[in-house]
Amino acid sequence: MGGGLSSSAISPTAVIIPYSPRDLQDLFHGKAKRFSVAVCHRRFGKTVMAVNHLLKVVLTCPHQRAQGAYIAPTYGSAKRVAWQFLREFAGVIPGVKFNEAELRCDLPDGKRIWLLGAENPDSLRGMFLDAVVLDEYADMNARLYPEVIRPSLADRLGSCLWIGTPRGQNQFKDIYDHALAMIEQGDPDWFAMRFPASETGILPQEELDAARATMDPSQYEQEFQCSWSAALIGAYLADQLDKAEAGGRIGNVPYDPNLPVTTAWDLGIADATAIWFAQIYRGELRIIDFYDASGEGLHHYIAELRSRSYVYGRHYFPHDVMVRELGSGSSRYEMLSALGIRPTVVHKLTVQDGIEAMRAILPRCYFDRSNTASGLKALRHYHRQFDSVRNDWKAKPNHDWSSHATDAFRYFAVGLRDDDGDDSDIHVMARTKTLPDGRPLVLTGA
Repeated sequence: MGGGLSSSAISPTAVIIPYSPRDLQDLFHGKAKRFSVAVCHRRFGKTVMAVNHLLKVVLTCPHQRAQGAYIAPTYGSAKRVAWQFLREFAGVIPGVKFNEAELRCDLPDGKRIWLLGAENPDSLRGMFLDAVVLDEYADMNARLYPEVIRPSLADRLGSCLWIGTPRGQNQFKDIYDHALAMIEQGDPDWFAMRFPASETGILPQEELDAARATMDPSQYEQEFQCSWSAALIGAYLADQLDKAEAGGRIGNVPYDPNLPVTTAWDLGIADATAIWFAQIYRGELRIIDFYDASGEGLHHYIAELRSRSYVYGRHYFPHDVMVRELGSGSSRYEMLSALGIRPTVVHKLTVQDGIEAMRAILPRCYFDRSNTASGLKALRHYHRQFDSVRNDWKAKPNHDWSSHATDAFRYFAVGLRDDDGDDSDIHVMARTKTLPDGRPLVLTGA
């Protein structure tokens, strides 16, 4: 949008919008699609960019009475951050009118742009929208887009732009990941860009150094480096997953029918059961799939494995697969074997040893973004407990929703490290000191 906008409905001569985009803003305008996500560091100029994007889309929209909305987390913040810019850039258009009481810009041909707040998503129901900007989407009600905004775009094939700075693992990260997945699948309607301050050159290095000196490292990483993991202090694996993302190791990782699939399980009864699916090739660990569910028996998970067209190799299980269940009198090792899955029981290690095993293999891992999305979210979230009395971190992890997926990945890491290729019952009994039916192995002298 670097030059001007021309519309015969406005004037036979060009209308020059007083906007001179920076190089990266201009890059965005040239590549933006129907659905675009822009993750921007502080002082990037995202509001100016978004206001001009919205103005261009509404002015060039072919529909009668085209309507756009700039939505911020609150009505007050919409007015503070965007109203002045909208007046500045739209004010040169002949016939434009501004209604400050309603934060509405009335353009020629009955077109309009509203500034709105997201405090009450239901109050925005019923609008039709040809274009919308969701500014700082991480701070909005997660219901806003799927329940209110997306339906409002449907009949006129409207567009949406999400902008903001990361706030950890939330709906903004989810929509960014979704955009990347759609791009990797070749969907022409999606676009995403991430602008960390270290790469844009917009802020002088001296200013970044000064900011870093007075900010907590996690605050700096979040606000200036656009880190999704910085908001969760004490995370075990988030930094390495950020490096995997930056290094292109999270993306499209297809199944190779020429390679066996290794699975790694964390078994739950009342809790969730989680399963990772991986293929190994010349040192690469290709994590192609992930599945979890709660309240299901072993038959459900075996059926889930069989529903996939994979050829399986190893199946890594934790030590407690050998424990005899009171109700059946059998161990899950026996049950799984009867169902056609021969478990490889990994060594029983401390949780910290398992965490180090995970850290050791992560530089070799390639994750399929779409198929492992929920598992990746759990790995990023996995973090240490905080001792509020001592005001310090504990040595053990916090047990929450992320534990099952991470424990399964831990068994994968330990299994890879210690696997000697012998899955015979005798070898399993020697390793676990347990019989296949769950009874303890008792050795007596001659």
